[in-house]
Amino acid sequence: MDIKRNSKCWCGSGLKYKNCHEAFDEKYEMYRAKGNKMPPKELIKSKQDIQGIKKSAVINDGVLDLVASKIHAGMSTEDIDKLVYDYTVGHGAIPAPLNYGGFPKSVCTSVNDEVCHGIPDASVILEEGDIVNVDVSTIFHGYYSDASRMFMIGEVSEEAKKLVEVTKSCLEIGIQAIKPWGYLGDIGAAIHTHAKKYGYSVVRDFAGHGVGNEFHEDPIVSHVGVAGTGMMLVPGMVITVEPMINIGGYELFVDADNGWTAYTEDGSLSAQWEHTVLITEHGVEILAK
Repeated sequence: MDIKRNSKCWCGSGLKYKNCHEAFDEKYEMYRAKGNKMPPKELIKSKQDIQGIKKSAVINDGVLDLVASKIHAGMSTEDIDKLVYDYTVGHGAIPAPLNYGGFPKSVCTSVNDEVCHGIPDASVILEEGDIVNVDVSTIFHGYYSDASRMFMIGEVSEEAKKLVEVTKSCLEIGIQAIKPWGYLGDIGAAIHTHAKKYGYSVVRDFAGHGVGNEFHEDPIVSHVGVAGTGMMLVPGMVITVEPMINIGGYELFVDADNGWTAYTEDGSLSAQWEHTVLITEHGVEILAK
């Protein structure tokens, strides 16, 4: 990149290049010269982008906190959708799923053997013993955040409880594997290794992704992988890590009627946790959880 040291930085920060991304670019070019697959510069968020994503994430976390305080046996998944919509709009934001690609609701609510993209419905009533993933995504002043949590309704089976807990540890271990100037494959390798210890499978058909300026950006963040391979993870990237873990096989099918909801092929339980994370010079910062 032909840019003078005292010129404004390419990232849009308004700072002089020498005080902003000059050192970053030197390291970036060094790794590229060694044959590594580097992220396009448009995936590197500016300071303004990061502040915008953080503000979106505050609302996103607030939505999930509200759901956590209200969710109970006897409520419908449509009730959850109303909570999400009202809170999000009440804070000047937009539920990102609503009308995205034709998705009809403001949140995904996936119960028991639903892997992801469950559509809220007044006829789906949460029952004692259910596990449910609530996946919330928020747009605030054009910036996106994305996170999901698992909820156990009342007393659940030991099998279900263990799955929820191990899935959360898969998320945490996947995030711990992220190192600045590390590799995309490190994340999936760590998650897959941990899930296999418990005899669980990792869903392959869906993955994490870049996020922030759009709902879904590059790179695709697979939850199975080979350490030391794939695109380099560099400071300024914002991605989601969102492993979907099944008690049985990883195979799934999508509901032919609604075109969205994915179910485990064998009817086994599935769980998912998701965080949005920023890669920094020193590690990672969790933005939405």
